[in-house]
Amino acid sequence: MTDVLKNIYLDHAATTALSEKAFQAMQPYLREQFGNPGGIYSYGVQAKKAVNRSRKKIAALLEAQANEIYFTSGGTEADNWAVLGTVTTALRKRMMESQAGTCGESIHVITSSFEHHAVLECMRWLENWGVEVTYLQPTREGYITPLQLEKAIRPNTLLVSVMMVNNEIGTIQQVKDLAKVAHTYGVVFHTDAVQAVGHIPVSVQELQVDMLSAGAHKFGGPKGIGFLYLRQGIQTDIFMHGGGQERGRRAGTENVAGIVGMAAAMEDAVSKIEYQDLNALCEKSSLSILRNGFWKDISETIEGVEVNGSMGARMPGNLNVLIRGVDSEALLLHLNHEGICASGGSACTSSASDASHVLRAIGRSEEEAKQSIRFTLGEENTREELTYAVKKLADAVAHLRKLR
Repeated sequence: MTDVLKNIYLDHAATTALSEKAFQAMQPYLREQFGNPGGIYSYGVQAKKAVNRSRKKIAALLEAQANEIYFTSGGTEADNWAVLGTVTTALRKRMMESQAGTCGESIHVITSSFEHHAVLECMRWLENWGVEVTYLQPTREGYITPLQLEKAIRPNTLLVSVMMVNNEIGTIQQVKDLAKVAHTYGVVFHTDAVQAVGHIPVSVQELQVDMLSAGAHKFGGPKGIGFLYLRQGIQTDIFMHGGGQERGRRAGTENVAGIVGMAAAMEDAVSKIEYQDLNALCEKSSLSILRNGFWKDISETIEGVEVNGSMGARMPGNLNVLIRGVDSEALLLHLNHEGICASGGSACTSSASDASHVLRAIGRSEEEAKQSIRFTLGEENTREELTYAVKKLADAVAHLRKLR
């Protein structure tokens, strides 16, 4: 194998390339069929039909109803809508009760301390408005347990929001069990499934969640489009005011090409999921086997390395590694020079030098968090690429350790 292998992309949790099927599906709606879905003429009617077909396709893939799917600009907006929309509805009701002199207890919500910032920042904003927030601490392996959740629920708990798959360490939560606990106490349950949809089996009927967020670019769709699953009967405020799009609940002209591309990408991605049983998928899928071989090579080649999180119920392509004695930012720059793309954590953090809140939440020190690097593999990655990546990683680690 040549030592000049370049452009190895190992950051699929940050974003994915547009799939060929999504690209082909989008083409007509970028130029030829460019109509506004709100128009009553043929261009508009055709665009509206394309949006409705896509909505039905996505709903079927989730085992939901078409009228439970709402299109958004991505996973962040979907998370914001789910969390803020639910709580502000209750806040408005409480304000009216206060004016009538019948106001009850304050509002309480529950989340985890290692959620994506799209959820955490919503929680912090709500705290400024008097909402009480409990942040559940994950185990060292990266899990929230049903017992933890049950102990945290109070009589005034309105909402629980726990992500399905952690975006940094790839741990897969017991969402079905967590939702069951929440519903036992009459509490609404939301899950950020941005890292899950298109990669592992996701059925809202099986999970029994009330709200679920997704973003297309994580599973081969275009950027700037996502959706919120909102179970019938769940009350949330209108999130975008303006026109009457999305059945009057989210204003703004529909991104037709994006919606069509997202549906095509999701259908393609779901069809490629190798096992419907989650344990089998995590243990036997080709991506898991490739990832495990990658980790074996790293651990046998480089001293002082540890996996962050559990290797059990973990996304098949995710590998988050603590490499002691090496600053992750410097290491990433070295890898980039060799054409290898990886990350120090979430692609959405404000500063590359910030210690990962996810790794801090599972018990890593600030120093350890800043010595950790995330690799996330995709179906196009090969054993040859990973062998090259291990060699370049080892070279970079040796060089940086000498500089200390």
